[in-house]
Amino acid sequence: MKLVNELKSLFTFQDYGKRPQIDGVSVAVLRRSVEDGGSMTELSRFTGGIPAAFPGFTLAQINYSTIEPQVVKAFHLHHRQADIWFVPPEDRIVLVLVDVRAGSPTEKIVTKMLLGDGQSSLVRIPPGVAHGCRNVGDKTARIVYMTDVPFSAEAGATDEGRLPWDLVGAEIWEPSKE
Repeated sequence: MKLVNELKSLFTFQDYGKRPQIDGVSVAVLRRSVEDGGSMTELSRFTGGIPAAFPGFTLAQINYSTIEPQVVKAFHLHHRQADIWFVPPEDRIVLVLVDVRAGSPTEKIVTKMLLGDGQSSLVRIPPGVAHGCRNVGDKTARIVYMTDVPFSAEAGATDEGRLPWDLVGAEIWEPSKE
């Protein structure tokens, strides 16, 4: 096939290759049991506070959060705390991760993934990885997340810091046009 001359310089092939992964970020695909009356997803089994899917993480707190349609909540990070996120399959949240750890083997890598959207999975976010999300659905979305450090709002004790919402560009929050 030949393209018209003015389009030749604009044409590229879609890249379906594996995207770079951020060191320490891991995803566990969960089994969702569906029957005619509803569904059930086992989020995790714990032995001594340690989830089977994420050895080295010891549960300290479980949180529930909501985010309104099209809202962006970004970016924040923790110095000590790791998070494990779950978005129910009925919701649609884009999660953006940025490795801001100086000297990390994946320093400055950006990862964007869709959570929920009919799938059940857990995402482990290690300390030092900035994260934020956008509800791309048309109703309030929910996030259930576990932490290995209890939350504190006290000055000097809090582990949560903020970075600008457009740290890697405002377009990161828009749907891919490819």
